[in-house]
Amino acid sequence: MNKDNFYERSFLLTLSNLTTGVLGFIFITTLSKELGPEGMGVYGLIMPIMGLVLCLICGGIIVAISKLSAEYVGKKDYFNLYKTISTTIKFNFLWSTLVVLAFYFLSTYIAIYVIKDIRTINALKILSPAMVFMALSNTFKGYFYGVSKIFIPAIIDIFEKAIRIIMLLTLINIFGKDSVEKTVTLAYIALLIGEFVSLILLFLYYKLDKNKLEFSNIKPLTTKQIMYSVLIISLPLCLNGFFDTILSTVATLIIPRRLVSSGMDYNTAMATIGKFTGMALNIVFFPFVIIGSINTLLIPDISKNISMKEDYKVSLRVSEVLRISYLLGLSILIIGNIVPNELGKAVFNRDDLGNYISFMSVAAPIFSVSMVTYSILNGIGKQKILLRNSILTSIIEIIFLYILVGNKYLNIYGFGITITIVSAVSIFLNLYEINKGFKIELSLFTILFDVLTYILVLYFIKIFLSFIPNIHEIYKIIMVILFSFLYSFVLFNAKKSLKLFSESL
Repeated sequence: MNKDNFYERSFLLTLSNLTTGVLGFIFITTLSKELGPEGMGVYGLIMPIMGLVLCLICGGIIVAISKLSAEYVGKKDYFNLYKTISTTIKFNFLWSTLVVLAFYFLSTYIAIYVIKDIRTINALKILSPAMVFMALSNTFKGYFYGVSKIFIPAIIDIFEKAIRIIMLLTLINIFGKDSVEKTVTLAYIALLIGEFVSLILLFLYYKLDKNKLEFSNIKPLTTKQIMYSVLIISLPLCLNGFFDTILSTVATLIIPRRLVSSGMDYNTAMATIGKFTGMALNIVFFPFVIIGSINTLLIPDISKNISMKEDYKVSLRVSEVLRISYLLGLSILIIGNIVPNELGKAVFNRDDLGNYISFMSVAAPIFSVSMVTYSILNGIGKQKILLRNSILTSIIEIIFLYILVGNKYLNIYGFGITITIVSAVSIFLNLYEINKGFKIELSLFTILFDVLTYILVLYFIKIFLSFIPNIHEIYKIIMVILFSFLYSFVLFNAKKSLKLFSESL
């Protein structure tokens, strides 16, 4: 019997992603100190535009290349493996350059008429070459994922984040930060340099890895055959991501307009967005790097078991990952409700984030499960369903954002309520489809038991901390985080151990 090392690999990848996440978090906190809330709001408006263009130039390419690379390695067809990488790199370079050139010349129009903030013009122009680097890097990352060398891109990501932080501080030290426009532009120059370094390192590691393998005598594929194989996989995912990103971008750009409609002036609205999305949400959603690591390995794991007709293993894996996701979300809920003010102070040195953090932590269990259900749909080959559900939930998101964020009593909290509603709807839609093919081994009793025990833990920690009122805020945060995540680990493994014990009797 083959050893199931899914969680072992997930743990190792999580450690790597946590390191990357910490560095990314340091970048965001550094940026927030240099930009302030208003600058963070402006910085955040550019990100969905970048995501939209990236979907157009390289959406689905990582999945396509990783899948094809795994197939070639399984057949020891290294010639066609490397021909596929070479052909895809050339195609990506030409296609991304054409799209990005158009984006560069339209950047002023995008800043004025789409983002409606002229301070983003220079940053958009700087972002143009960076997106070409990202498109090429994604091909190399797909290769490393496909040949099961997932830690090479992970280590390079860590280095890239470190470079970005160093360059941000260096550039600000050289050029100063006398305006939001200049500092936002410098932040995207730091991103550009980091992505260029990442691409160079990925290329060098790829060349080293390529030279270690012997080529076989299998009949080579034509360029047309290779591109057909790549595009037949990547195009549906590209369309899925593109439509989803369009709707998400619309949703993001609606928020400042609706905040102004609720009675805020524009600068206050941007500062509020910066505090809520650029700071509070980054704190609450940071632990989801664990879910991201699981999702990275979940799709190929499910696909492999389906190809071997191991439906029971698929059902078991799906059930386990769903439980892990909401246990993680419940842990975040505990942390966000016990030490919200301390987190805001410790991470961003601000006293006005506590309400946002505690409010959004309530959505964490629902949001984390929603993330996993999309990966499960992808793994079981339900891309059309995934596209339909993504578009439907994005439309619902836009409608609720328009209604709730524009309400003067809710304003930015309407964004948080919308995230919760959309996540809940996506869970219902996705689980309905998943359950058609694979029975979810997760009872309502188990869910209720977990939720009730977490409520008890929440009150236990509060009572315990009341006996040590003078504890330093950092130690308080560490204690709450360790206890809540340790409890998740114990609860998950206790059920697994009981199940194994009962099966052995």
